Amino acid sequence: MFSLDQLSAFVAVAEELHFGRAADRLNMTQPPLSRQVQKLERTVGVRLLERDNRRVALTEAGKAFLTEARRVLALVETAGDLARRVDQGAAGTLRLGFTATSAIRTLGPLLRRISEELPGVDVILHERVTPAQLDGLLRGELDLALGRPPFDSRLFDSRVVFREPLCAVVPSNHRLAAVDRPLTPADFADEPVISYSPTQARYFHELTVRFLADAHPRIEQRVQQILTVVLLVAAGRGVALVPSSARSLGVEGVAYREVGVPGEPVELHAIWNRDATSPVLQRVLAMLPEHHQIQK
Repeated sequence: MFSLDQLSAFVAVAEELHFGRAADRLNMTQPPLSRQVQKLERTVGVRLLERDNRRVALTEAGKAFLTEARRVLALVETAGDLARRVDQGAAGTLRLGFTATSAIRTLGPLLRRISEELPGVDVILHERVTPAQLDGLLRGELDLALGRPPFDSRLFDSRVVFREPLCAVVPSNHRLAAVDRPLTPADFADEPVISYSPTQARYFHELTVRFLADAHPRIEQRVQQILTVVLLVAAGRGVALVPSSARSLGVEGVAYREVGVPGEPVELHAIWNRDATSPVLQRVLAMLPEHHQIQK
């Protein structure tokens, strides 16, 4: 098998058509340059150059070989550049998990910034509820997740990237739609409530349970996705609690109302494996907003 040094020597001679100029170009003397070309010809098994005391010319085989030699050398150079960019986090792949509501405020700006600042990074998107994202991180299917607590902090590192208030969503013709004050748990007494799966949407399930603990509501449905909740409310199946960003879903036939909720607002976290070493992940984490909060 021929070497890259032999290819470089041949290309230099083929382009200069002069061993002396080619040697100067490669910062070497002429005898070792001639030996490199001779070794290459023996390995390939054909004469690539016609040379005498007056001239150097490419054979027909040499012309064909020159094209491929240039391609190989360019590929090697490109591979090295790619390796350097991957090492710096400027190239590679990011497998990004997200929930439907995280896409409303956080995903779009993040993708635009990655596209502008890291054009060599391919982002593969996976829409999943938070438990499925955490499972994907553990299985190595995802590099980064945009999800909700809780999660095992012994396995995952995280950063809060968005905080927003909880609000109520009711049918637009519902009596609570006309209430001009923050709603309290008592307002939901005996109301049919669209709630959340305690396993697949644990975070919002617990928020709903805590808020309505003393209200004795009637739980009509338990679902996983915020959009599904809002659509069921629009269909008149009940009322619900959702993050304020759900207003941007654009579902007709519903009204959003503030609620009086003590304690922490709704949080969205960026989550990743504690032992993750991907340079691309580190570059993307540096782009994430921290503790951004919208008003009610």
